[in-house]
Amino acid sequence: MAHSAISQVPVVVPLQTDSSFPRSTMKTTNVTFTDKSWISMLRVNLKTSRSRSQHIVCMSVQPASKDQVLVSPLSLEDANGPPLNIYKPKEPYMAKIVSVERLVGPKAPGETCHIVIDHGGNVPYWEGQSYGIIPPGENPKKPGSPHNVRLYSIASTRYGDSFDGKTASLCVRRAVYYDPETGKADPSKNGVCSNFLCDSKPGDKVQITGPSGKIMLLPEDNPNATHIMIATGTGVAPFRGYLRRMFMESVPTFKFNGLAWLFLGVANSDSLLYDEEFTNYLHEYPDNFRYDRALSREHKNKKGGKMYVQDKIEEYSDEIFKLLDEGAHIYFCGLKGMMPGIQDTLKRVAEERGERWEQKLSKLKKNKQWHVEVY
Repeated sequence: MAHSAISQVPVVVPLQTDSSFPRSTMKTTNVTFTDKSWISMLRVNLKTSRSRSQHIVCMSVQPASKDQVLVSPLSLEDANGPPLNIYKPKEPYMAKIVSVERLVGPKAPGETCHIVIDHGGNVPYWEGQSYGIIPPGENPKKPGSPHNVRLYSIASTRYGDSFDGKTASLCVRRAVYYDPETGKADPSKNGVCSNFLCDSKPGDKVQITGPSGKIMLLPEDNPNATHIMIATGTGVAPFRGYLRRMFMESVPTFKFNGLAWLFLGVANSDSLLYDEEFTNYLHEYPDNFRYDRALSREHKNKKGGKMYVQDKIEEYSDEIFKLLDEGAHIYFCGLKGMMPGIQDTLKRVAEERGERWEQKLSKLKKNKQWHVEVY
């Protein structure tokens, strides 16, 4: 798609959107995250157009520092610390599905969906946190009891994709089991929660807990800091939230002017997640954003093998190590199988540079520059 000054960011919202964004007077008092009754408002000019069964709301976004998207309620900036475990597994919050959208192309191995959940402003969160989801039905291992909570990294900012503080978005890969001997799918062993979410329809109810997590919170004390983000697959979720906060939203208390560098590892071009969004940032913020993709089934590393995210890290290792020495934060999110290869690469690079990796890693952790969330 040709680059232009104004890009259209589509957001799907249910019918009867006239009542979806109530206007209220913003309170100036600080929000406490134990209060579950406060309301938010939306300050975005909306252009709606009718499609078959839903409204598509196009938000004209100029992701440039002079004209970013207004968000509300700005009282979400007032809390001194992140909200934690407002809703617990025994008393979850009953939210609603707003939309489910397939993110990947036809040649992607597996299906990944972007799921927007309406929490009504009652389950606030910060970028980098997770929601717990309790799928409907009975736990087969504990008859009469609900399913266990499944944690999902939130893929939106605290204001959500509608910029009104009422929704949260998840990036979910459908877990499908294939018998190793026959190669056939066995639905009885499919992931209960991921299939429930990917099969959901607008208006369906969903039980959520949380929010939880502090390790992946975006440090905002230094707006000129460098943030190196390394993701495999759906591990890109928290980084989408970071980047929208840095580049898309107008937040008076956070004006980012540092460097955000995203490494994303997926199987092929059809598997790329939020690629158009990230590419827009490259056009709009060339001095503040870098974006490197590792497509294992399409790219080759320098040895002629498959290109994984650790190969991209090695490619830019001198720059990455220099940035870390200067105080950069580095984040890892994705399947836990990603970390051994990455750690081996970092260790080898450190030794080639005459450094001891264990010593360097210890220093990064001590300085709170090292952030890992794998599952």
